[in-house]
Amino acid sequence: MNISLAQPSRGDIWLINFDPTIVAEIKKVRPALILSIDSLGILPLKVVVPVTGWRTEFANNAWHIFLAADDSTGLQKDSALDLLQIKSLDTQRLVKKIGAVDQSILKEALKALLIVVGHES
Repeated sequence: MNISLAQPSRGDIWLINFDPTIVAEIKKVRPALILSIDSLGILPLKVVVPVTGWRTEFANNAWHIFLAADDSTGLQKDSALDLLQIKSLDTQRLVKKIGAVDQSILKEALKALLIVVGHES
């Protein structure tokens, strides 16, 4: 249930309920970046990138983008965007806005997405 009055916008970080999940899919209520543009579509869907805790081995992965824990992101610990777990979800899964990323992180995420889908830029 969406308990926030804020509207999700590209670049926002929201807590999202990813359950139910299957096998290796990202689970539970966790932060995610809203990646889709605000004016896209007529269905109440958003393309999101889940956030997971940062691990040093992620530094060499093109699909993991580092996110610092700070007041702007709203994250409690250093984390990573996981572009291999990108999803389109109904906005009813969005729980609460906790922060946002700056344009440089958004651009890094889009570059990583192009790598994940095999599009050379």
